[in-house]
Amino acid sequence: MNSYKNPIILQDFSDPDAIRVGNDFFMVASSFNYMPGLPVLHSKNLVEWELINYVYESFPLAKFAEVVPGHGAWAPSIRYHEGIYYVMIPTPDEGLFVSRTNDPFGKWETPYLLVPGQGLEDPCPIWVNDKCYVIHGYVKSRCGFNSKLGLIECDKTLSKVLSPSVVIYDGHNDNPTIEGPKFNYRNGYFYILAPAGSVYSGWQTCLRSKNIYGPYETKIVLATGGTKINGPHQGALVDIDDNDNWAFLHFRDMDAYGRVLYLEPVTWLNDWPIPGYVADPLLFGTPVEEGSYPIDLKTDYQIPLSDEFKKQLNLSWQTQANPRPEWSYMDKGFNLLASYQDKSLKYLPNFYSEKIGYFNFTIKTKLDITRLEISASAGLAYMGLIYSAIALEKGIDTNYINIIKFENEKEEVVEKIPYENNSIVFKLKYIEPDSYLLGYNNIWLKEKFKALKGAWVGGRVGLFARGKGLNYANFKYFRIKEN
Repeated sequence: MNSYKNPIILQDFSDPDAIRVGNDFFMVASSFNYMPGLPVLHSKNLVEWELINYVYESFPLAKFAEVVPGHGAWAPSIRYHEGIYYVMIPTPDEGLFVSRTNDPFGKWETPYLLVPGQGLEDPCPIWVNDKCYVIHGYVKSRCGFNSKLGLIECDKTLSKVLSPSVVIYDGHNDNPTIEGPKFNYRNGYFYILAPAGSVYSGWQTCLRSKNIYGPYETKIVLATGGTKINGPHQGALVDIDDNDNWAFLHFRDMDAYGRVLYLEPVTWLNDWPIPGYVADPLLFGTPVEEGSYPIDLKTDYQIPLSDEFKKQLNLSWQTQANPRPEWSYMDKGFNLLASYQDKSLKYLPNFYSEKIGYFNFTIKTKLDITRLEISASAGLAYMGLIYSAIALEKGIDTNYINIIKFENEKEEVVEKIPYENNSIVFKLKYIEPDSYLLGYNNIWLKEKFKALKGAWVGGRVGLFARGKGLNYANFKYFRIKEN
């Protein structure tokens, strides 16, 4: 039997939801303001995953033409019904959107707004006879309250709302800040798995009832216990096969690494699902550090981060706003438009970045600025609530290596190093758990830079170019190696 170690994905796939369709598993996760949005992952064994698609290239709202950190797609769900895959997408300021497809590897329908309104989050549908019911949570910062779960009745194609939301559970006393509810059905019970407490110190609660409107019994089914695995948070209860075997996927917040993915076995006790290690069947499970493959099948699935920039970008790259076709093209490398001269990297729409993928790693990227105009620049950055970057600026008599810092909502060049050539290799070395070095060619800078997470996301690494005209920086490759 093959074995795995947690986390099974050391990348920021926040708020995962997953389903099984035949012998295939599909998973989606939050993407917030990053585009393309709503990553779709595929697995044959729940351990090894490949990134196969995104639900949308751009989100159909005008505000995403600019960078709006922390907005966008929060905690989606994925379900399959009568040959159609459904993804529900909450945006906390606008409402609950839906996208559909009959092929998760192919084109998804442009998201449409099903339930308008501020403060709705974390929707998940379930079908009962010829109707669909959607469970959801509430965002206190948008609607004034949280810790409750609402239920909306819709038609079976998720095209029309049939009845307004009604609160079916109030967790203020026993499960404060309950959110992220996910529906399942087994042995006559409707099950809702939902995290409560907080991201760092919370727990998984299970609600069950034989009536979809309740009342619901509750039980804490997964918590930190004596482990060091903080706040086992939002996730997905997934059936492994047709023989009543199950597993549970959830995230753990690891600060700059983001909300990484854990896999737990599930034991059913008195019709309660208990994820993780079960020491006492009357209590809750605790997260495991390692386990056996739920399905004893090895694959070569992985999520590539390095990129040789041959024909097209790998799927890991995302921008911070709805992409525009003139931002980049492939020709003897990745050519990135040097525009938005006056924007900080935090608000640079065409900052192309990826998630962190290793505890310790080194990045090397080769840059050529021959075609940049005077004062334009391009470089390599680590992005978080604070960030630093290294860039090559085109000068009149000589070029300059710029060392850039962003703190207290202010970006500035803290050092300028004269540099005669148009070609350079930039480097970034991440040093566990929260710092990194920057360098160029054979030189490392002496300063250690602080690595922080971003707005609802982990830290990210990426490439940028800034200028005032239609001129492009040329990146030859982007190589990441685990240290």
